[in-house]
Amino acid sequence: MSAIVQAQQLSRWYGLVMGLNNVTFEIGPGLTGLVGPNGAGKSTLIEIITGQLQPSSGQLTVFGQAPWNNPGLLQRIGYCPEGEAVPKDLRPLDWLRALGLLSGLSNGDAAGRAEAMLDKVRLGREHWSKSMSRFSKGMKQRVKLAQSLLHEPDLLVLDEPMNGLDPMGRQEVASLLKGLAGSGVSVLISSHILAELESLCKNILILNWGRILASGGQKEIRGEVKHWSEELSIHCDAPERLTGHLYDAGLLLGFDLIPAENLLRIRVKDPADFYARWTAVLLESGVNVYAIRSRSRSLKNLFEKVTT
Repeated sequence: MSAIVQAQQLSRWYGLVMGLNNVTFEIGPGLTGLVGPNGAGKSTLIEIITGQLQPSSGQLTVFGQAPWNNPGLLQRIGYCPEGEAVPKDLRPLDWLRALGLLSGLSNGDAAGRAEAMLDKVRLGREHWSKSMSRFSKGMKQRVKLAQSLLHEPDLLVLDEPMNGLDPMGRQEVASLLKGLAGSGVSVLISSHILAELESLCKNILILNWGRILASGGQKEIRGEVKHWSEELSIHCDAPERLTGHLYDAGLLLGFDLIPAENLLRIRVKDPADFYARWTAVLLESGVNVYAIRSRSRSLKNLFEKVTT
């Protein structure tokens, strides 16, 4: 599938400060997570993609076009900013209807689209005619998401869209984004809640100090990380005996025995080699294993590996 966003030797600096430093990458269709600590360059990248900033050097294209000073392209991009960027004295229905009119919709279409988007983000109808000055952060987040969807974009860029939402709200937004991706909308999500990105996004872009540290599928990124080790928790009926067999097979970097819980925690040298030989070693040991769980396959662990 063709790339939605492409960057070639892209840089952006602010005086002597580098926001992005000569980065090259592609973002494909579907759901992509943008990960990085504060100051990594995430906001700079988002602002270039959404046409708010011009690159200092190199180029970035969205659907094959440069976003800067390109109104026709920007009509295909929806943007939900991190800040509480809603006019507090207006009502959400009026605000979205006004945005629809600015986008060129008729009065009737703008009103209909506003109602449809507020329904889509599950903002209760009893709130549609209330001043947004009375809204919680989570309610404002829903209004921002509704306005980003108002013009039915092909690319949706979301900066910390889960901020302020309760667990049920985050689940509803996650379900909405999966549905959008399933209908053909490409979604780029920046978030510090790594567990939610892990469950949402097959593809990840990891930034730090203005550089791309890794990009692609989570499995592929792990394969590229040097000194990657797998951490496993194994519940079994004879953890000491299993430890001995794994050690003799040369598969362990370290281990921790908790006999009282029938638990063995191990760190293995080569995950691919371990899983290829695991069954044979287990059968040889004669140990009954009740459960095995990876402690290293989370996005948080992957992020820590590539940023340290």
